[in-house]
Amino acid sequence: MIWYIARRLLQMVPVFLGATLLVYAMAFYSGGDPIAAISGDKPLSPAVVAQLRAEYNLDKPLVVQWLIYIGNVVRGDFGISLQGRPILDDLRDAYPVTIRLALIAVVVETVLGVAAGVISGLRKGTWIDTTFLLVSLLVIAVPTFVIGFVAQFVLGVKWGLIPVNVGRDPSFVNLLVPGAVLGIVSFAYVLRLTRTSVSEVATADHVRTATAKGLSRGGIVSKHILRNSLIPVITFVGADVGALMGGAIVTESIFNIHGVGSELFSAITRSDSPKIVSIVTILVIIFLIANLIVDLLYAVLDPRIRYAQ
Repeated sequence: MIWYIARRLLQMVPVFLGATLLVYAMAFYSGGDPIAAISGDKPLSPAVVAQLRAEYNLDKPLVVQWLIYIGNVVRGDFGISLQGRPILDDLRDAYPVTIRLALIAVVVETVLGVAAGVISGLRKGTWIDTTFLLVSLLVIAVPTFVIGFVAQFVLGVKWGLIPVNVGRDPSFVNLLVPGAVLGIVSFAYVLRLTRTSVSEVATADHVRTATAKGLSRGGIVSKHILRNSLIPVITFVGADVGALMGGAIVTESIFNIHGVGSELFSAITRSDSPKIVSIVTILVIIFLIANLIVDLLYAVLDPRIRYAQ
């Protein structure tokens, strides 16, 4: 297991380097001149422009700029934004909020999605199964921002159950509804994925054998059906963690939450390339770690899976 983890960590290095290089090139060379974003409508003197280019290493070739950036990231330095503030200071308050928001979304999609998927898969073809499928289809069809605005209007404006604007440093309770909105579409996909997997495993030979031996229905579902059905679900959830944090930009905008999404949106509108690259770099790291955890969970869910030493 230790050797497998070490090998997976080594495999993550080229993925990380390739992803950051691609993002760096897109942010600095596809989003316009960062120096122009600083000056705005007021032109800068050639001396000031040269000084700023040297400060942000824009006077060097792309690969050299990227290597300098990676070296700084390894030391924990994510650089200075175009507004002159340390990027890590801006993200230090934003990332914990978005992480809590994403965790709530993951709980919503896994707990509720798996539970509904198991019920639907075990009762395939019944009215319960049809109802869950229609609900999931409706959730997938309706855009997230529509669900967010409806939840905000009904629960916040009409009923007064939640704050309309969450704001900075929100409590865990105030993030429950935005987190549920963020995870509602993934909940529908997890439901359908779990339903399909459960309905297939339920007709497998080992399940029929367990039933013939007289095992309880609950024991068969928990030990023989659910456990073998969760591998594709865990794979989806692991890949969805990074997508949830990156996709929080819509939910955070609706509920006025100061998180990574709002910071990324602000950086994009200001063409703040250094900040965009730093935010995406951290998202890449989180995505790689989540996928490593998913790989390790495979052996827990399926004892037949063993990692080479």
